[in-house]
Amino acid sequence: MAVLLIDLNRFKEINDSLGHRVGDEILRQLGPRLSSVLRAGDSLARLGGDEFGLLLAPPGDRSVACQVAERLHEVLKQPFPLANVTLRIDASTGIAIAPLHGDDADTLLQKADVAMYEAKRSQLAWTVYSPQRDIHTKQRLELVEDLRNAIDSGELVLHYQPKLDLHTDRITGAEALVRWDHPIKGLLAPGVFVDLAEHTGLIGPLTINVLGQAVRQCADWCRGGLVPHVAVNLSAANLLDDELPNTLARLLRDERVPGSCLTLEITENSVMADPDRSLVVLDELRSLGCELSVDDFGTGFSSLKYLRDLPVSELKLDRSFLLNLGDDRAVSIVRSTVDLAHSLGLRMVAEGVEDEATLDLLRSMGCDVAQGYLISRPVPAAEVSPLLGQTWFSPSHRDARAADGRQSG
Repeated sequence: MAVLLIDLNRFKEINDSLGHRVGDEILRQLGPRLSSVLRAGDSLARLGGDEFGLLLAPPGDRSVACQVAERLHEVLKQPFPLANVTLRIDASTGIAIAPLHGDDADTLLQKADVAMYEAKRSQLAWTVYSPQRDIHTKQRLELVEDLRNAIDSGELVLHYQPKLDLHTDRITGAEALVRWDHPIKGLLAPGVFVDLAEHTGLIGPLTINVLGQAVRQCADWCRGGLVPHVAVNLSAANLLDDELPNTLARLLRDERVPGSCLTLEITENSVMADPDRSLVVLDELRSLGCELSVDDFGTGFSSLKYLRDLPVSELKLDRSFLLNLGDDRAVSIVRSTVDLAHSLGLRMVAEGVEDEATLDLLRSMGCDVAQGYLISRPVPAAEVSPLLGQTWFSPSHRDARAADGRQSG
């Protein structure tokens, strides 16, 4: 048999924005919809809040469970007609199979819960439980202990991806990206351990470590006569940490670095964890002189609503918007987003720029800053230092200059 755990996405926002009466009506309509995909012998239950459980009677193997999950996804895609509004919602579903993933109720529910959160994190409609992605496996637990030691022992290092000012064609700053220099596994990318830190309460110490390194690097660049501007990512947990502003203030004071050297990048979804508390923390960070940027802009649930309230100075366009710029509609979306940012007095940054055609198009639209592999991959600070404040030349321009030099010679 199989167990499916279904959790509505961003249901709290519906309750907060439209009221609990609307949320209740959605739940009332949801029951019959979910029941419509059941087979004879299957059981559906509301486990609490906006979470439902589905028990598939034998034969409930992986293939059948995935088919049912897909049907669930399809019925949830249909709009919900309400008194004064029509809403669309989606859900994340986790699947656990017996006896492959367990042979008792508690184990199967726990595995389905792990799979559901993996689906939510990966923005997938459904996911089957995988031990490789389970933070509770022995290997992952060992990695947690390694990470805990790494934060204290200096194994975390920063690489910096330069950012190009499209109005001056100069490198004016960089985004700090953490790497783990593991003594056995080598240099690990953030995808290997940042989510792990999020799930195990280590994201706070990890972020403080990154901020400390970034501030110290800013201090080094300032002493060298450079004017750095470094971006650092913050997570949802960081925005709920009331002590973060005091900690950052102390770091800036100790290194004699102005807050204006830092841009703190947040995502819309991280703010949604607790908007009221997050806004208080963001206001305090802004009072230190730090600039705030909305990362992955355009992928969140309430982009326009929260632009009104967030004390930000920059929007960072998600790289997914640059993938199809040969399409007129995609170009229109990017151009409209740039115009929106400028109408609000905000700077627009595009990340994921990998070719000159994209860069030229962004420049023609008035985009302010670009970063991506075309300009530079993330590199150690020593490789960024010679670039700061310097004019950047595109690969084709460098090739042309080289050819001219050969002809002159």
